[in-house]
Amino acid sequence: MSDTTEIEKKSLEAHVELCAQRYKFIEEKLENMEAKIVSVADTVTTVKNCIEKMSSKSNDRLVNWGVGIIGFLTATIGYLLVNYVFK
Repeated sequence: MSDTTEIEKKSLEAHVELCAQRYKFIEEKLENMEAKIVSVADTVTTVKNCIEKMSSKSNDRLVNWGVGIIGFLTATIGYLLVNYVFK
């Protein structure tokens, strides 16, 4: 932060003007920071949505594999029963 200058110490008008400039600068910095935070929040939301989609696809893949394996085992048991037990 900038220190008071000699002009500010002697003139109230100069002090007011410099303070106005300082506050304007601080306000611009805060607005820039707010825009960056909003951007980061949007990015986090996008990443979260992508992770949720990937998780959903992974779960669907596991269910499909499970159904396939159970179907294969059921068909194999049926084949074995028909060919070896009921003959």
